[in-house]
Amino acid sequence: DYLDWEEYMEKLLSVITVTYNARDCLKDCVESVKLLKMKYDKLIEYIVIDGGSTDGTVEIIEKYRLSGVIDWYVSEKDNGIFDAMNKGIKLSTGQIVGILNSDDFYTNEFVIEKVVNKMISENADCLYADLLYVDEINTEKVVRKWKANRGDFRLGWNPPHPTTFITKETYNKFGLYKINYKISSDYDLLFRIIHKGKVNTSYLEEYIVKMR
Repeated sequence: DYLDWEEYMEKLLSVITVTYNARDCLKDCVESVKLLKMKYDKLIEYIVIDGGSTDGTVEIIEKYRLSGVIDWYVSEKDNGIFDAMNKGIKLSTGQIVGILNSDDFYTNEFVIEKVVNKMISENADCLYADLLYVDEINTEKVVRKWKANRGDFRLGWNPPHPTTFITKETYNKFGLYKINYKISSDYDLLFRIIHKGKVNTSYLEEYIVKMR
């Protein structure tokens, strides 16, 4: 049985994609979101934050914006990936926020449905799931599996951030990514939210994202 999402808000979930010179892989990413929007267009907001690409990425983004897949985008110089993610989170209007990087894509068109239903039914502030690493060219070829399970942040464990969804209210309470942490800001954020903040967190035991 599926919950009535319409009871919660007009734009229930925002998906943010960060790009920079991502022409060769962006199509798979956006098309995976397009499948979701075909089912739940009124409930899903799609935002792309581009770092000022020069390889034709912006032209691809504009094409998808004109077709209604991308709701809006920004293309300008930024201070790295986490700064770009913060821009997207600030722009988002959804109750739940997910981040799907330009070289990632959702495994099927039911991902958001399962994520949202589990978060609503378990009153979760944060949800994470499993991730598949795939070959850069042959994305059907799985090279490694990341079973997120549950672990101890103090021992270096953390969930894969492309499979992590966090409520906007939680971001407002705990803050955004710290851009001075060049490669570990996602670990820091989830440490603050899940380990120290002890927010209500759900684990969806399913591979929902493929990452090149």
